[in-house]
Amino acid sequence: MVTHPFHPLAGQRLRVLFERRYKATGLAFCCEGGRAGTVMLPVAWTDRGKPAAARALGYEELVELAALVRALATRRGK
Repeated sequence: MVTHPFHPLAGQRLRVLFERRYKATGLAFCCEGGRAGTVMLPVAWTDRGKPAAARALGYEELVELAALVRALATRRGK
């Protein structure tokens, strides 16, 4: 089932055709999407992924995220 709240097929149960693992994003499912054709869905956007967090990001998580973004931007030479 598609659980991502903003996906056009949210709430619909789709048939998985095959799965593929990507280095950058991890596991994804290729599914029959009806009129949309086939769609690739990251496992996190399905009911097979981890459940959504109970709360929004807190101060500590935002500080860690800011440090990560800063490190990545420095690494790319920006």
